[in-house]
Amino acid sequence: MESFGVVMILLVAIIGPAAVIAAIGYASIRALGRNPSAAPKILQAMILALVFSEAIAVIALLVLFQIFGRG
Repeated sequence: MESFGVVMILLVAIIGPAAVIAAIGYASIRALGRNPSAAPKILQAMILALVFSEAIAVIALLVLFQIFGRG
């Protein structure tokens, strides 16, 4: 039963940031298509959102390893 919990938490820790990255990419491409001159502002916001998304993923994995780690 513990392995099922690990798998579910790992799945959420992977799928969550992946969905955020996909949504950021989709929204940035649409925004650039509508207003190409705003590329520097869009790029800056996109990079910031990607950094936060990856930070959440890393923290989730660290918590997962801390809770379910053997040792």
